[in-house]
Amino acid sequence: MTRARRTLAATVTLAVAATTLTACLEESSPHEAVRDFLVGWQSEDYDLAAGRTDGNAAEVRKELADAKQELDAASFRFRITGISVEGEESKADFHAEVDLGENNPLWQYEGALPLHLVDGTWKVRWSPSVLHPQLKEGQRFAVDTEPVPRQPVLDRAGDPLQSDTVLYVAGVHPAALGDRAEEVVAQLSEITGYAQDRLLSRVRSSPPDKFVQLVTFGRTRYLSMRPKLEAIDGIEVEPQEQPVNPDAPRQIVGSVSALTPETEQKLGGPQRAGDSVGRNGLQQAYQDYLTGSTQTKVITLDLKTGRQVALLEEWQPGRQNVSVKTTIDRAAQTSAEEAVADTETSALVAVQADTGQILAVGAKGLHQERDALAGRFPAGTAFSIVAADALLRRGVSPKQRLACPQERTVGGAKFVQVGQATGTSTSATFQQHFAKGCVTALASLARRVTAEDLATSARAYGVEQPWRLPLRSFSGTLPSLAGDADKAKAIAGQNVEVSPLGMALVAAAVASGTWRPPVLVTEPKVPDPAGEPVPVTQPSSVPVDPKVRTALTAMMRAGAAGTPAQAGKGKVYGVTAAAGGQQSWFVGWQGDVAVAVLAKNYNAAAVAGSFFAGLGSTP
Repeated sequence: MTRARRTLAATVTLAVAATTLTACLEESSPHEAVRDFLVGWQSEDYDLAAGRTDGNAAEVRKELADAKQELDAASFRFRITGISVEGEESKADFHAEVDLGENNPLWQYEGALPLHLVDGTWKVRWSPSVLHPQLKEGQRFAVDTEPVPRQPVLDRAGDPLQSDTVLYVAGVHPAALGDRAEEVVAQLSEITGYAQDRLLSRVRSSPPDKFVQLVTFGRTRYLSMRPKLEAIDGIEVEPQEQPVNPDAPRQIVGSVSALTPETEQKLGGPQRAGDSVGRNGLQQAYQDYLTGSTQTKVITLDLKTGRQVALLEEWQPGRQNVSVKTTIDRAAQTSAEEAVADTETSALVAVQADTGQILAVGAKGLHQERDALAGRFPAGTAFSIVAADALLRRGVSPKQRLACPQERTVGGAKFVQVGQATGTSTSATFQQHFAKGCVTALASLARRVTAEDLATSARAYGVEQPWRLPLRSFSGTLPSLAGDADKAKAIAGQNVEVSPLGMALVAAAVASGTWRPPVLVTEPKVPDPAGEPVPVTQPSSVPVDPKVRTALTAMMRAGAAGTPAQAGKGKVYGVTAAAGGQQSWFVGWQGDVAVAVLAKNYNAAAVAGSFFAGLGSTP
């Protein structure tokens, strides 16, 4: 809960508490003094609280205000647990809850108020132990925090997918400021935009000899701010290395920047001014896991020496920050980057065929997340893999002969074969037309299947399935098929939209015999640490009919044979397909790695071949 929300909650609690105390303590004796003191302390009406003590009113007011500042507390809440009276002496026991803010846990402790009669009026016998039983004269509260740095995003082998970058942390040693803390913080607030009261309370609540981190800058902003920072006497800047410079796939890993006043307000949660914040990709999706957390201690200090006297409470970070482990394979990613390097516009997604785990995402002129994972592109005849599943289940033989004319009309829809036409007087097999992507031949099979046949196969290969990646993704769309024209368009992929990720999973289904949903992150199980720690429900795996798979494997072997996809060692299976707008697909696999490549003005099969060759040459 953010400080603002906690303060509001405290105000509501206070109203209830005041009513309860008033209702329960209407009797005379020490009850009214106890009520007024605790309500005054809780509501920051220090005049009311001080008036119920036997101490110097100005000193009591100051010590109560100082306690709130020394603890950097968002609120105090109290509950009376008992009152005893013995002659002219009394003692009230109370339970205290102190909200330390900054997403720290509540500090709870048991306290006691000694009271005595002063000229016939009950007064709290004032001493520092009223604030806490272990606080003595000549001492003060302090909150000692130990930041835990941001954690990295990891590849499947557990190695970081980013390198260290130097961030610049501006802060102070409170002891060195003396009585200039307010002045120094005001200057820092003016040039950075951070709230002055928040910076000041952090300084005043910290041990005086400890470096207090206040604001973090990236290199560019630090260099622009450096003259202004150096002009503030008392501000120190410490360079700190943090794992924030993303390696490939950079847009999947995401970038990180220093937290700004604006992002601090927007995010709330566990962030503190000075933390780093994920701007996109996995760094943003898992911000609350990766961002630095804090170990917190409430202590007492000797006012003369500044040394710790007692440890009152200690918490490990309430939210442990952890690394995010992905399925990215470093060798496959390197090969993907090299494969798309010579293109102007392309995207490549590689998955492990028998798990659905994403091994690599490459892109040139396109975005790795928005296009490779979540792009909506015409499927073209690459969708014939899915359509062939429906046709084969309906009994269409791969050996059936079909004509491939330059033009054909099916159900009123016109189809035109561009290039590689076999002619109208000769015919080739379904397998051959599948391998070559003959639109007119494939469209002619529309009457051999029903709309439901095609929809069933599409769902079985993940189309329109509710994937749940931590980043955006697109599983594809197949429209309602009203007649032969719509079915023919679907078989030719003309009314179907897919993503490279979706088509890589289609290839993986044929390669492994089972369609599986994609996996990008293996730990943590969910992006939100406040959510239920249970695995997110993914669509169920769907086995491919063994006979259909056997036929499709042979058809896709024919589709890859003799193409640039067969550039390295080992058999490659797949299809090359046109998708309009000078775009082409290659969808297939080699070994246990399935891939989908979408390229514009470039041979997609050549990109796939370069990728497979790169995998083969990797030590």
